[in-house]
Amino acid sequence: MSGKSIPFDREFIERVASEYPTPFHIYDEAGIRATSRDFKEAFDWVPGGFRNYYAVKALPNPAIMKIVAEEGMGYDCSSMAELALSEYLGTPGDQIIFTSNDTPVSEFKKAIELGAIVNLDDFSHIDYVHESIGLPERICMRYNPGSLKEGNAIIGKPEEAKYGFTRDQLLAGYERCAELGVKEFGLHTMVASNELNPDYFVETAKLLFELAVEVKEKTGIRISFLNLGGGIGVPYRPGERPVDLHYVSAGIKRLYGELIEPAGLHPMRIYMENGRCVTGPHGYLVGKVRHVKQTYKDYLGLDATMANLMRPGMYGAYHHITILGKDGRPHDHTYDVTGSLCENNDKFAIDRALPEAEVGDYVVIHDTGAHGHSMGFNYNGKLRSAELLLHNDQTVSLIRRAETLSDYFATLDLSGFTMPTRLQSEALASQSGD
Repeated sequence: MSGKSIPFDREFIERVASEYPTPFHIYDEAGIRATSRDFKEAFDWVPGGFRNYYAVKALPNPAIMKIVAEEGMGYDCSSMAELALSEYLGTPGDQIIFTSNDTPVSEFKKAIELGAIVNLDDFSHIDYVHESIGLPERICMRYNPGSLKEGNAIIGKPEEAKYGFTRDQLLAGYERCAELGVKEFGLHTMVASNELNPDYFVETAKLLFELAVEVKEKTGIRISFLNLGGGIGVPYRPGERPVDLHYVSAGIKRLYGELIEPAGLHPMRIYMENGRCVTGPHGYLVGKVRHVKQTYKDYLGLDATMANLMRPGMYGAYHHITILGKDGRPHDHTYDVTGSLCENNDKFAIDRALPEAEVGDYVVIHDTGAHGHSMGFNYNGKLRSAELLLHNDQTVSLIRRAETLSDYFATLDLSGFTMPTRLQSEALASQSGD
């Protein structure tokens, strides 16, 4: 058995692929909505109000962004393009948090124009923004706890990370912002990514609650909202358990009563900025076996590549793999599952036990709904795939078409060159495996 469920079968994918050739990412709307609602229900106790700001970087597609917004989420943005997507969707300013680093003034300007919550990453950014365009009346600051808090393999040790203020810088930063006319203050941290230990997030809340109390005691400044960051992980491997949001919420609620209320900081708004766990488990990269190669090892060569999903090649990350229609067969063959890039790390799996595969089999790579398509690239001239949305009624919508060679060449100056008229159709046929 595959060990992971899929909301479709081979017959369904054959029908979809007849209209939208593989490879493509397909996202399950029902799953995304269910996860979004779980967030809202778990934290409905927060006295000042709770909101998860969906990390747009995870899956920056307006069709997906619209779904999570309908379920009560805002947007966590980190670039001009992500701010522009939020603006395109008509998002109110208080439903946008702008958390960036090494940030150009043009992006700060855009965020302020939209009325977004600006989350500063560095002490020097205070005067940088003030002198360039003027600080908004509401400012948040990103705290880097250094050795006080462990990171993890993806984000690294906090003291070696490029993000955030030190504790002393943070205290000085609030005082400096108050001098410059800032009226409302927030506090943020983000020190882990793809974490499955629920206690980690309760501990993070304790860290920020205690720091908010310290800020008030030492500066007289009241923190009105806390952003506990994101980092809630995805159970990529069969047998791993998802983070229990209600367990996390209960732990945070207990600490709120112990730390925030006695300090006179009640009511306080609490935010998070999870993206991966909202959409990640509800996305699938679907490809087709193009070649079965047998040399010193056995290889399944797909029409998908690392350009469609770089996490395995970049991090050595595990993504579960299912061969559609062969779930009941024994996993008695060992394969490296690869793409066609001219790089040996273009592999979705190494020494993976799977049922015997044949040319033409459909392969599903699980949990690609976050940091999948969004991390794609065009090395070797590979064209980025389509994105599809699977609706509750089992219909499918195209929410991003596949790239064409015209897209790839669009930024080149081809004046003086003659492009063969048949090039485009030949390239498209090549991409679909014909």
